[in-house]
Amino acid sequence: MKVQIDMGATGAGVSKGSALLDLEELLATRLLVQGNSGSGKSHLLRRLLEQSAPWVQQCIIDPEGDFVTLADKFGHVVVDAARTEAELTRIAGRIRQHRVSVVLNLEGLDVEQQMRAAAAFLGGMFDADRDHWYPVLVVVDEAQLFAPAVGGEVSDEARKLSLGAMTNLMCRGRKRGLAGVIATQRLAKLAKNVAAEASNFLMGRTFLDIDMARAADLLGMEKRQAEQFRDLARGHFIALGPAISRRPLPVVIGTVETSARSTSPKLTPFEAPVDAAELIFTAEPELARPVVRRPAPPPPPSTNELLAQVARARPEAEPTPQSLFPEIDEAERDSQIDAIMVELLSDPDAAFRTTAVLYQDFLVRCRIRRVPGEPPELPAFKRRLAVARVAPEKELADSDGWQAALAMSETLTDDVQGVFLVLAQAALAGEPCPSDATVARLYGTHSTSRARRLLTWFEERGLLVVRLDFRNNRVVAFPDLNCETAPGDPNGPDALIDERPAAE
Repeated sequence: MKVQIDMGATGAGVSKGSALLDLEELLATRLLVQGNSGSGKSHLLRRLLEQSAPWVQQCIIDPEGDFVTLADKFGHVVVDAARTEAELTRIAGRIRQHRVSVVLNLEGLDVEQQMRAAAAFLGGMFDADRDHWYPVLVVVDEAQLFAPAVGGEVSDEARKLSLGAMTNLMCRGRKRGLAGVIATQRLAKLAKNVAAEASNFLMGRTFLDIDMARAADLLGMEKRQAEQFRDLARGHFIALGPAISRRPLPVVIGTVETSARSTSPKLTPFEAPVDAAELIFTAEPELARPVVRRPAPPPPPSTNELLAQVARARPEAEPTPQSLFPEIDEAERDSQIDAIMVELLSDPDAAFRTTAVLYQDFLVRCRIRRVPGEPPELPAFKRRLAVARVAPEKELADSDGWQAALAMSETLTDDVQGVFLVLAQAALAGEPCPSDATVARLYGTHSTSRARRLLTWFEERGLLVVRLDFRNNRVVAFPDLNCETAPGDPNGPDALIDERPAAE
């Protein structure tokens, strides 16, 4: 599914076209933004977040509290970082589980506390369960604070924790669905192993020679062209990367719908009071003025309250008016879902994809087919996936033996149910025992030794018995089902690949 985000206009001055950013490509290749203070980095990040909010879950590491205003317009949950590291790690895991966009507000903490809090939060997102590896756009503002190139005044422990979390985000986060977007004032202050993992770049105004040289080098420009970074206006950037442009492209960032709590200083007319000396050196007028105390800000929500807010279901959409057309019955809806499952599993690489990735593909296909009603939840999808990998004939599917096999499979974990049902189907139908290569593909691996260990694990649980005949062919017997497979060569080819052309 291709989604293009409008970041503004290409060229300088008059718009010469829309600057489109491929969101799916960005999730796979990451983004680095550089620009001195006042160059428009935060404005660029806010434009990116606003435009992509309807399409992808977001997490913003916000050291200054500028992005908390996204909560009013786009429903982000603001997580105050004044908590223990264990609490932040637990909240991060819940965020990935419930797919909630958040802003980690680090305002009010010193630098070392910010580094520890960000490391704990990113670590919780990185260590989430495999079933929750949904795509997340992780935006880190002022990334040089969390991945410094050299040690500063903070402790070595805090620096190592923060730098390790940022390295995991940029180097290993892609396979876990985490797409890093980092912004820094100076490339020279940012750790090289973190910056080097980005494939997309948006370079803004900078003045120091070392930063201009690094920016030009990342964009593949000649050294003499590096001078142009000094002349870039606020909100003007040079873009390069597979998600934006294959050649350096001037981009002018468009407008945003929300605003930061802090703004750039604005000049106002200044007029000194006439009696300045009297106001300064005379104490009586000051003492006579009433002392106005601002009310204390409300305390941040407790961890339990925040976890409940994250786990709370998203606000229900307004009920749509009843359609004039008759509703599709459940039988037809189930047949559409079954057809989608067959189409999903027809991909030769489907067996080697994670359940989370298959579930996302399934949801997209349901929207394309306009399947009515809510799609199955993830647990129900896992069960359908295990049964769909087998797809027995109707006569076998209605038999008591198959129903007993389904009941036995429910006692197993989701990742092995499909393998067990394939073996049970072969036994009930009297077909040859699947080869190690076939079992490995069903298990989502290329390793035949892991497939053999899985059969041993089934046997240790008393679900089946494995034996070899006089020709060293394997037979799998199911005592509870009173049936067994026909002899099959364990070293044979992958039957799923061999049978696919005939099935098509």
